[in-house]
Order: sequence, then structure tokens, then C-alpha cells
Amino acid sequence: MSRYEEVKQQLLESPKVWLITGVAGFIGSNLLEALLKLNQTVVGLDNFATGYQRNLDEVCDLVTPEQWDRFRFIEGDICDYSSCEQSVKDVDYVLHQAALGSVPRSIANPISTNAANVTGFLNMLQAAKGEGVTSFTYAASSSTYGDHPALPKVEENFGNPLSPYAVTKYVNELYAAVYAKTYNFKSIGLRYFNVFGKRQDPNGSYAAVIPKWIAAMINGDPIFINGDGDTSRDFCFIENTVQMNILAATASENAKDEVYNVAVGDRTALNDLYAAIKKSLGKSTINISGEPIYRDFRAGDVRHSQADISKAEKGLGYQPQYRILQGIDKAMPWYIDKLKT
Repeated sequence: MSRYEEVKQQLLESPKVWLITGVAGFIGSNLLEALLKLNQTVVGLDNFATGYQRNLDEVCDLVTPEQWDRFRFIEGDICDYSSCEQSVKDVDYVLHQAALGSVPRSIANPISTNAANVTGFLNMLQAAKGEGVTSFTYAASSSTYGDHPALPKVEENFGNPLSPYAVTKYVNELYAAVYAKTYNFKSIGLRYFNVFGKRQDPNGSYAAVIPKWIAAMINGDPIFINGDGDTSRDFCFIENTVQMNILAATASENAKDEVYNVAVGDRTALNDLYAAIKKSLGKSTINISGEPIYRDFRAGDVRHSQADISKAEKGLGYQPQYRILQGIDKAMPWYIDKLKT
């Protein structure tokens, strides 16, 4: 039995109280669904800046009424310290997902990105320390690696940030390390690599590439590829990310005060991603005609990204269950149901 299966069994036998910030978002709502299905008690905090009530409604439909009754929602902002204090009360485990994501968004508006990602993070860290929670796990980012050229990306080696967003996520890690040294409050940072899956918003200027392309293909809209299509990413299916959050939250003390990559240890070029999505849609009898449109590279983007996941495998018992093609196929029915106009 994997460590993940062991942890899930232990949680079923001994339920805990969890806080998920950003609970109405893509990753937050998937964490909520997984934890409620494990009969955990969950407090959720969100201000609906990038999250949606429809995500919470969908989770409600996927769990039993008894499981849903274990969820308490707080509409609040992590930039408001009193909301943070309220949310951590009597909580065992914190999964801090709330943030303003997107490199282009941060370039367009660095002030709001800093407020949510730095001030909001510090508020949550301080509130959790004050409450004496058992563990604090936070969403870090692969953008922290910046211009460091080596592949795959190893946690200890990173370069200069290439965007305001990357700066904010690096500051999170600095604050976490300081709190470990100064207050003995140890946390775990999870450097996400291009997470994708159900409930990821395809709309807006800052939508992630997979849902955006799937929605465009389904609706017959043009597909734009930034650059020549050889840019590559380590795409990580949402259920791998859920696994890492649960493993991190329940990790032993000697695994804390660390950051871990959350990925599959592979990379896929955008041209290959386009072909994979097109093929997966074809299995659902949605045939795509036409070719993608190439345009300029996007400011602040790194050329290639691929994670070394050996630290997470050894330190947390992480075993990614889904590669990119498996994840796309598993998520595709949801995309088709929700995104087809």
C-alpha cells in the first residue's frame, strides 16, 4: 500500500479539521471534494476574486449530504487579518491555496498581486502560528526557478525571478523559512508545475492553456500558440496535486521546513499538447479542423520547465498517479460537459 493510501485510511479512521484558503478556486475546490469524501471537517475561506460559487455547488452535488454538512464556508479576504484569524480557529491542518496567479496578470498589476500573495500569505502564516495549527502547507510555484537554465528543476537550485508573480512566490518561501527559524513554526511549500483538471476556468485573459484550448476547440474558436510551439511544460493533473497536499499536511516534522516540486517529472511541448488535446476530443467524436495560429512569445515566460520529483518521492512518499495524457482523458468528459456552448 502506498503512503497516500495509508494516510487516507488513517484520516477515515481519525478525521481532522482542515482549512482551505481559496476554496472556491480550481485547486481549492478539488481539495475540498477529496477531503469531504474522506469524511473530514473542512473550513473554507474565499473572497471570490478568482473562485466561483459554481465550484462549491458542484462539490456539493458530488458528496453526500452528511459530508457536505462537514463544510463551513467563510466569505473573506486573506488581506484582512481578522478573516484569517477567524478561519484558523480550532483547525488542525491549513492548505493555503489563495493567491492571485498568472505571470501576465502580475506584470499588468503587480500591486494587487503583491497584496494577495505576500501580505495575504503573511497574514495566514501569522494567524496559523498564533492558533498553533498542526501543519501549514502552502501553494508555491515553479516560477521561482526563474532564469536558472538546468533541467530538470531541483528544489535547491533556482535563478532570478522573471515576473512580479515569481517574486511574490519566492517571498512566500523566504517568510516560511524565517518563521521556522524564528518561531519554530515549520511549514511545507509545494512548487506547482502547470496544474490542470476539472473546474479550471477557461475564460478571461489569464486562463491556463489546457482549459482555454479545449474550450476553443469545442466551440470552433482559433487556437493561439505563443512562440514556435516548442516551449515545454511539466503538466500536472489535479489529482496528483491533491495527493501532494494531503501528504504534505500529514508529513512528519523532519519533512517540514522544506519545499517540494509538484509535477510528474516530464515535459510536453505546446505543439504536442495541442495534438494530445485534439486526439482526446476525437475519442469523444468531436473532430477538430484547422491549425493553431502562432504569435509572439509571451513576456515573463520561461522557455522550458520540467521538475525533478525525487525529493517529494523520498520525503513525502509521493507517487504521481496520472501522466498528462491520462489526465487529459480523465478530465475531458468534464470539459465537454461544462465548456460546450
